[in-house]
Amino acid sequence: MKKLLTLLIAALMLPAIASEFPAGSPKFSTSYASALATAKKEGKPVILVFSATWCPPCQSMKKNVYPSAEVKPLHDKFVWAYLDVDDEANAKAAQKYGVEGIPHVQFLNSEGKNVNKLVGGVPPAEFAGLLNKVLAKAK
Repeated sequence: MKKLLTLLIAALMLPAIASEFPAGSPKFSTSYASALATAKKEGKPVILVFSATWCPPCQSMKKNVYPSAEVKPLHDKFVWAYLDVDDEANAKAAQKYGVEGIPHVQFLNSEGKNVNKLVGGVPPAEFAGLLNKVLAKAK
């Protein structure tokens, strides 16, 4: 009985633990509309991260890639949004960008036009290289 109770508590806590961002992460919005509005106002490209708490590659990107030393210098050059695919509020955005597999990272220019996308996890250096390409393309 004690093991069952421990497992139940752990299962209930997983989404809360997985939803937290590690130190050094970019400032993530959790609103698609807000991210687009901020990007337009600030003239920055947008990174939409479609993810889920139950997705191991998503959580690996969240913990190891976005806050990494390679990506950190690029944090302020983008507007970041972390959109949980299990949240009904994100369904329209996920459909708009054809999200079928996660992590799905959609890159938009400051006007909200598609620039690039990434489906699946990648190491920090590869993600940083992609961000630099997106910056060049989004101008």
